[in-house]
Amino acid sequence: MSQSDSIVPAPKVEEKNIALVERNPKHSVSPRNLSDQPSHHPEKDGVARTPELKRKLKSRHLQMIAIGGTIGTGLFLGSGQALAKSGPAGALIGYTFVGTIIFSVMQSLGEMATYIPISGAFTAYATRFVDPSLGFAMGWIYWFSWAMTYSLELTATGLIIQYWNQNLSIGSFIGVFWVTITALNFLPVSFYGEFEFWLSTIKVLTVIGFMIFAICIDAGAGQKGYLGFYTWGTPGAFASYLLQSKGALAKFIGFWSVLIQAGFSYQGTELVGIAAGETENPRKNVPAAIRKTYWRILFFFIGTIFFIGLLVPYDNKDLLSTASDVTASPFVISAKLAGVPVLPSLINAILLVVVLSAANSNVYSGSRILFGLANDGSAPAFIKRTTAKGVPYVAIASTSAFGLLAFMNLSANGGIVFTWLLNITAIAGFITWACINGCHIAFMRVLAVRNITRDTLPYKAAWQPYFAWYGLFFNVLITRGRISGGKCKE
Repeated sequence: MSQSDSIVPAPKVEEKNIALVERNPKHSVSPRNLSDQPSHHPEKDGVARTPELKRKLKSRHLQMIAIGGTIGTGLFLGSGQALAKSGPAGALIGYTFVGTIIFSVMQSLGEMATYIPISGAFTAYATRFVDPSLGFAMGWIYWFSWAMTYSLELTATGLIIQYWNQNLSIGSFIGVFWVTITALNFLPVSFYGEFEFWLSTIKVLTVIGFMIFAICIDAGAGQKGYLGFYTWGTPGAFASYLLQSKGALAKFIGFWSVLIQAGFSYQGTELVGIAAGETENPRKNVPAAIRKTYWRILFFFIGTIFFIGLLVPYDNKDLLSTASDVTASPFVISAKLAGVPVLPSLINAILLVVVLSAANSNVYSGSRILFGLANDGSAPAFIKRTTAKGVPYVAIASTSAFGLLAFMNLSANGGIVFTWLLNITAIAGFITWACINGCHIAFMRVLAVRNITRDTLPYKAAWQPYFAWYGLFFNVLITRGRISGGKCKE
């Protein structure tokens, strides 16, 4: 891969060679470094100029893009559902367990993304090391997931604002924020990185502030006095789910149900791999970002779930309500229980910033995956068009268009269809993570065939290949369990 300021997609012939080595280890190819693809000169070769993205993201941008894309409605709103279904201990164990799976995925992604830092990385790795059909399927389901999540975030903005005034129309806010977020993504990637950096900073400070608030309230600063681990005893550490009994099986089902919710919350951690293709000096910045980002996100999520479980009992009526607005957020509920009247409105305002940041990352990640699909020939060629500043405007417009599906929530029948589409994205993260682990296993096999030791890589993943198999197994198991569970409910 050329280390110039722009990104030139690798020639198709080399992709075929690498894929052929994976499928037929006896096949001999050039011993070049897998990432050192030749850079063709348009004028000399007499071919059209290749679409380019620009390496304008700095290390601090890269880290905050991953954090910003992860800390969103899944943590601030969805964590309440996890607490209600499994209890404080069940939710904590569930989020921790999924965190180990994410660590496996990030290790696999880090080793590949630093060696071959290209845009649309997930699809490119599947195409090169496994099969083009996997790259096609993986890329489209991941793109669809982010495009639909964008419409979800836009809907959430209206629901959050309705907390202050129920008479306001959700549709007007969907339209305003759709225009704003879409316009921001048409700016050069450096503007996006800077904007996301400051929005994500607000998120990080909010989570840290909540943890400090939780420690104070749990220690006795609230109206209920000292709490300690009271909620772990009354109503209990584990909640029963679906079954009438309160036995071990019902509690295990509660724990298992949290895994999908936790996966949705963690989705976005892998954005480091997408942004690697537009990052300055990726072989230095990407490894650092992966190491720091994972532990920060894990700290934020595990810490938040732990403190929510200390402040809010899992049988709280607001957690168990069917309301889809911010009143079901455990952040707001904990403030109300503590007797702090001002804090709920403040948290609600911060939630609006959180959702806008997540929506911003949705469009960015979705457009880059779509751009990568077009480069691999899995999407129409016109999607590869970019501006002089390296902005893939067609991919951005195509991804942003799905945000308009949020208007379906304004009607009862449209809301049902919207829920169907959203349910498809529920397991998209696990499918993508399983593919990343699988691609890494194939990547290590290619290295072994070409006698390239992993010790020479810019970033060497830990505990391999066992950790990649660990992630692959549980990602497939959770996905299979979710699909089977959905059939049973039907």
